[in-house]
Amino acid sequence: MDSGAPAPKLISVRGRASGEHEAGLVVGVIGSSTDEVPEGMFRVAIVSDPTRDMGALGPAECDRVVAAIDLAEERGLPVEWIPISAGARISMESGTENLDATARVVRRLVTFTQNGGMIHVVVAGVNVGAQSYWDALATMQAHCRGALIMTPEGSMVLTGRAALEAAGSVAAEDEVAIGGYERVAGPNGEAHYFARDLADASRILHRHYKFTYVVPGELMPRSLQTEDRKDRDVRATDYECEDSEFLSVGDLFDDAKNPGRKKPFAMRQLMAATADADIEPLERWRDWEGAETAIVWDTSLGGHPVSLLGIESRNVPRLGHRPLDGPAEWTGGTLFPQSSRKVARALQASSGNRPVVVLANLSGFDGSPESMRNLQLEFGADIARAVVNFTGPILFVVVSRYHGGAYVVFSQELNSRLRAAALEGSHASVIGGAAAAQVVFSREVENRARQAKAVLAAEAEGRGSPGAAAQAVLDQVLSEARLEARLAVAAEFDAIHSVDRAREVGSLHEIVSPGDLRRYLIETLFGEAGKN
Repeated sequence: MDSGAPAPKLISVRGRASGEHEAGLVVGVIGSSTDEVPEGMFRVAIVSDPTRDMGALGPAECDRVVAAIDLAEERGLPVEWIPISAGARISMESGTENLDATARVVRRLVTFTQNGGMIHVVVAGVNVGAQSYWDALATMQAHCRGALIMTPEGSMVLTGRAALEAAGSVAAEDEVAIGGYERVAGPNGEAHYFARDLADASRILHRHYKFTYVVPGELMPRSLQTEDRKDRDVRATDYECEDSEFLSVGDLFDDAKNPGRKKPFAMRQLMAATADADIEPLERWRDWEGAETAIVWDTSLGGHPVSLLGIESRNVPRLGHRPLDGPAEWTGGTLFPQSSRKVARALQASSGNRPVVVLANLSGFDGSPESMRNLQLEFGADIARAVVNFTGPILFVVVSRYHGGAYVVFSQELNSRLRAAALEGSHASVIGGAAAAQVVFSREVENRARQAKAVLAAEAEGRGSPGAAAQAVLDQVLSEARLEARLAVAAEFDAIHSVDRAREVGSLHEIVSPGDLRRYLIETLFGEAGKN
């Protein structure tokens, strides 16, 4: 630190012997050469030293954190943080000034991340109190772009186990049980990735950098090397789910094998067929419970990094306790409170960095009492806000069906750079035909059923021979007529409210053949000069 500077400022300590740092953490600039950035991918590193008071935080540590963030902002670099800390220092010589020092870091974290700064945190040990809040401010807020990676030994707690027990509060067997990945931070979505150990965390972070790192002075992540042709037909890709009748991705779009696009399917299969086949995707928030119907991948199209979002199109079993006023399963094609929140977080994390592609089979938001109680309105609105504020292109593609309030949060009216398209044979409307027939056009269904020849004949028969038997026959015939009328009205509604009509009224830009999906995405996002 520059002791003569009016504000915390880092100076070079090149040549200083190892272990002579004065604080409970060290900071500096690190770099590594990659295929995409051979000149060096530089980051500002903050690394705790748990051998000094278990990384306790006082003015010396906090000043260095603030100065490190200042340096990252000045050079346009991300921050890479590996914290192990007991939180604000507790001693006989210092007190509340340590809390004030941690608050200065809080302020800097807020201003840095709100201005687009990126902080990646690797939690590989215990984080207590102020450090846990710093982790949250760096990676968990709605506007944050940075990633949070945890190992099995990592934990984020407000109070350690021993202190909780001493205060008579509820604790657990250790800090990992209180705030580790498996029980807490993975299921609640606070942690983004799980790593086996610190080395694995480093590998995951470097994979994340492949899709997100922006060289200072450039506008977006650099392209990746791929041999996958942009005109590859996704329909030729094998469909590899044992519990499905589909054999290829093309079967999803086959009218004979999937009439009306109503059969469930695994969205990851279509996502994998769409993305570059020779670049492994990185899935974020995979273990977020209640958010399973939203899938977030960092991957590439034509070698260009993108965030690829998919809406799971088959039911997903629920884990743990289930209230009686909620769904028994997470229904395919539906956004629930936590999956809505996940989509919004994914959009916010990608804004200003890389394009977003959404592959949607989306019937709408879940409106059960449980979902409404769990902030469905708030988290659904978060998606709309994220779309409105998104910087960069969003390409939204309807692959099967698209209805309801979810249509609004991805409307082209929200953002001039959002482009909506649909695959041939898909459906887009305010409500699906079956629901419309049962709820909106119930009177029309009843009128048609009453006018059916079989019903008129049964009524005539009943008038001639009244009695319980005749009434039972009429009830049976009327029930069948209602079903037939409902199906007919539903089919008529779907035929009218096709993607062709949505294009005619300006709700969609294009209707795309499934075989041209990759070409369309790459050329629309990156121009006809896209790779291959």
